[in-house]
Amino acid sequence: MRPLSLRLRLMLLGGATILLVMALSVTMLAVLFDRHVQRVAVSDLRDRALVLLSVIEPGTLPQMRDQPRNPSWQLPFSGHYWQVWLGDQPLRSRSLWDVTLPVPADAPPPGEGRVLQLDGPGDQRLLALDQQVLIGQGATASPIRLIVAEDMEDSAQARAAFLRDLVPWLAGLAALLLAASFVQVTLGLRPLAQVGAHLRGLAQGRRRRLGDDLPAEVAPLARQLDHLLDDRDRELDRARHRAGDLAHGFKTPLQALLGDAEALRDQGRTEQADSIEHVVTVMRRHVDRELARARIRTDAAQARAHPAPVVARLVQVLRRTPAGAGLDWQVDLPQAVALRIDPDDLTEALGALLENAARHARSRVQVVLRANGDRVAIVIRDDGPGVPDTELARLAQRGVRLDQGGDGHGIGLAIVTDIAEAAGGRLELINMLPGLAAELHLPRHPD
Repeated sequence: MRPLSLRLRLMLLGGATILLVMALSVTMLAVLFDRHVQRVAVSDLRDRALVLLSVIEPGTLPQMRDQPRNPSWQLPFSGHYWQVWLGDQPLRSRSLWDVTLPVPADAPPPGEGRVLQLDGPGDQRLLALDQQVLIGQGATASPIRLIVAEDMEDSAQARAAFLRDLVPWLAGLAALLLAASFVQVTLGLRPLAQVGAHLRGLAQGRRRRLGDDLPAEVAPLARQLDHLLDDRDRELDRARHRAGDLAHGFKTPLQALLGDAEALRDQGRTEQADSIEHVVTVMRRHVDRELARARIRTDAAQARAHPAPVVARLVQVLRRTPAGAGLDWQVDLPQAVALRIDPDDLTEALGALLENAARHARSRVQVVLRANGDRVAIVIRDDGPGVPDTELARLAQRGVRLDQGGDGHGIGLAIVTDIAEAAGGRLELINMLPGLAAELHLPRHPD
């Protein structure tokens, strides 16, 4: 499937966020409205409780001298009720008729009240204020428990009306926010369109680099792309150097071999001449292959190679050579590790390092692998005399190529350095006393 565009992703994310915020806003506003309505209702119940207390006469046994004259307390099942304990038996409002409110057995402490939700007559849900007060003074004061309640249906209807009025306003606000989000995303993505225009300029040859004339938010991206372009140019330079080295190193010897083959043919030694010409043909094929690879830019993001089988094949070949036949090859490489490098390049780099170790080792060559996050180091150590510190320091300098002059000594290490740098790694040489350790650091492929 084709991935969604950035604009659509941002719009979907912004729209989902706005709708979620609107839903949470409705919920929270409804909760706040309920709390406000309940506070108002409890305040009204306290006032009604004071009216009820005003008709109670203190004494050894307090008496209610008259029924409170509130019409809502007189109408049966009106939704407004009271219940008073003047002793063991409760007195009820006429609106309760013959129903007794189911209240907790324990009364609140004197002078305090609590808010309850009770089941009333006719499946009504009641909000009630439960209080205990002292009537009288001093030792003659008598405790009185009273409950004043009202139906919560009015509060529910008020809440529904509030939400009916609120939802259209929030829907309009959500539409306004969605439109603002669309404008914001459109304006915010314009710098990417500018980057695209610069990239088209690069592809058409109108620009050499993206440059710094971009907004601050995309300037780091442009700098990274420019760095990649610089790396590409350096890689092309390395390819040209490599092609020159190969052409210079093989042209004259191959031509000389062909001359020798022609001389042998003139002497009637056709079989030997054919053999030499066959060898020259094979060598030229390899040279042409290397020259072609030097001119092709490898896609490092797609490259993948396993070092364990590569080392195994190389060691198997070196065991049959005079330099490697008598050595103890100690190889410890996990099979599952993969590197972000072309397999042929890895073979060439490790081949040069292993051949160099076999040539200088006295009795043993060790090959191990160290992994550190997304980086891997292949360590090839011999027990030979090593390299003088002055020479080792010169080899470690970045960019030094030992094959630029002289008799060609050191071409292998220069090639390994080029391969490592092209893959985003490095070659490090360490004197071990005795021996030399060559550490090839390469990026790990995310399997």
